[in-house]
Amino acid sequence: MQKWIHTLSFLLFIFTFLYKVTLQPKCFLCLPPLFKWPVNSEDILSQGKAIIFLETSNCSEPPPHVSCAIESASKIYPDRPVIFLMKGLGINNTVHDQNSSQEAFSLLSAMKNVYIFPLHMERLLQDTPLLQWYLQVDPDKEQHWIHISSDACRLAIIWKYGGTYMDTDIISIQPIPTENFLAAQSSKYSSNGIFGFQQHNKFVWDCMEDFVHNFNGKIWGQQGPGLITRMLAKFCQLSEFHKMEDIMCNNISFLHPHRFYPIPYLAWKRYYQVWENSPNFNDSYGLHLWNYMNSEGKNVVRGRNTLVENIFKVHCPSTYEILPKSDVAKNGKAQY
Repeated sequence: MQKWIHTLSFLLFIFTFLYKVTLQPKCFLCLPPLFKWPVNSEDILSQGKAIIFLETSNCSEPPPHVSCAIESASKIYPDRPVIFLMKGLGINNTVHDQNSSQEAFSLLSAMKNVYIFPLHMERLLQDTPLLQWYLQVDPDKEQHWIHISSDACRLAIIWKYGGTYMDTDIISIQPIPTENFLAAQSSKYSSNGIFGFQQHNKFVWDCMEDFVHNFNGKIWGQQGPGLITRMLAKFCQLSEFHKMEDIMCNNISFLHPHRFYPIPYLAWKRYYQVWENSPNFNDSYGLHLWNYMNSEGKNVVRGRNTLVENIFKVHCPSTYEILPKSDVAKNGKAQY
């Protein structure tokens, strides 16, 4: 009996070792992870420190910028769970059910702190001021429904569980040193593309109430950055930023625009240009790629030496490896 116990313990040790090895980038086995212990989103979110991404469209395969955002967060925050909730996943699916031929899912599932679950909006909005609004609104009549529904979900999930919400086109490059924060997009104007709060923060609850009371789906951003900005203005007198200093407002850190928006939205194309001298972004915690502005469908391609390609190469190397190659890179010729 004792010999059998020793044998079982040894086999368990070997199994655990091999499992952990397969999770490491460029591991010598080059195998996908055998499995992750079965968990549900509630188990992970209840820890209160998750990095949270949302997809409220019916997209069922993460494009490269989404994969890079999740991978970079996984690298920068190795001790925090990174959760991606997708409306496009089946009712009972998790990432472990996805076909391994889908490269992005295969890549993300190999990251030990990444979890992908279906997004159930009605369930998420339970016990918040947003539920009654959701049950009454007609999504088919809302021009900006994907954005409106995302604005609602991000408030609800941070209120209920705490943690950090990030848009799926924010590439993490340094840890955010504060827990309760908003990110300025420009002086006196807040974004809602990234924010973090502890569970049941009153500011977030007040934002949800304002969302419902002042709902106007015809105005883009009314329930998003516009809401956050007008609510923040109720709490404090917003002033101009001085140098690289952040602003404190009633225990909320209002972070300098350069923390996430060193390239402003009107200049978003600069990410897809070749720079003679690439910026170091030393004052930034993340980089917002402004994918919403990218109506031209500009892609990140290996071999073009664009700024965004170099960002991918450094901050999401696994995603970078599955990017398509440019004709120049395929032919092995230099680009000038």
